[in-house]
Amino acid sequence: MSTDAAAAAGAGAGDGPATLAVAGENVVDLVPVDGTPDSYRALVGGSPANIAIAAARLGTSAALVARIGADAFGRRVRERLAAGGVSPRYLVDASEPSSLAVVSFDEHRRASYDFWFTGTADGQWTGAELPDPLGADVRALHVGSVALHLYPGGAALLRMVLREHARGAVTLTLDPNVRPDISGDLAAVRRRLEALVPLCDVVKASDEDMLHLYPDLDPVEAARLWRDSGPALVVVTQGADGATAVMEHQAIAVAAPEVEVADTVGAGDAFMGALLHALDTRGLLGGDRVGALRTVTPDDLRRITEYAAAAAAYTCTREGADPPTAAELDAWRESLV
Repeated sequence: MSTDAAAAAGAGAGDGPATLAVAGENVVDLVPVDGTPDSYRALVGGSPANIAIAAARLGTSAALVARIGADAFGRRVRERLAAGGVSPRYLVDASEPSSLAVVSFDEHRRASYDFWFTGTADGQWTGAELPDPLGADVRALHVGSVALHLYPGGAALLRMVLREHARGAVTLTLDPNVRPDISGDLAAVRRRLEALVPLCDVVKASDEDMLHLYPDLDPVEAARLWRDSGPALVVVTQGADGATAVMEHQAIAVAAPEVEVADTVGAGDAFMGALLHALDTRGLLGGDRVGALRTVTPDDLRRITEYAAAAAAYTCTREGADPPTAAELDAWRESLV
């Protein structure tokens, strides 16, 4: 996409509004059928795509900034995003194939992944394909996951973050979603993220992410270090133990609702999408709202974090990355009272 084309896309003509732009990959998850490795079914996922859909289902308009593979899976990617209410304004047609992940589950239905990203569409961004600038209606740019660490596209995404940080018009958010088996040397990943975190206003990371990056630190203590480097808010998700939100003068720990787990695919992404939606509904997204974000009260921070944790827990009750709609989540939370 040329700069002129990106600017035209930023106007959103015919493609719907977008409060949130999410940059990153789509991945086709090959999930074992009936728990056996003898046959698989293909479910479209990818952390950034999941986050965009999670936010859109809850009511925050979203667009995915992504390259879509030129294969049958690419068509399914587009269909999934459209069904999820995600604007196509920043999607780029790519000649490369879609990325794949083979999913495995442990006895607790926790997912692990073997990835195929070499030569796929997600790692091949050029600067000319990325929106410059984002549309005037976009109040937040979210980045993270595998696309940040792929060559050569990761460098182009980082340049977009630097440009948007300098422009100061959007809230910048990050979910690193560390994957040591594909992102390469962890020391290099840590350096890259430590340069990126201070540019961001909101960061969400799992305790597993933090333990990969800082094996000698408690994940919440690592989150405090990240928060001290610049972000207004850093949240650590802790699986069945809930989440901890860290701000300058407060740290709020919330429990996760108890659920019967179908699997954990997409739970962290549902958390991130719900977190962004909760901030949006409170008028806390936008480059001019960072000051307000830094003064969120403890009670409101708890409500925000509980809402995101509930969205993650609800997603665990369904197979695959299938986050709730606002009506589903509201009804389910009421049933827990």
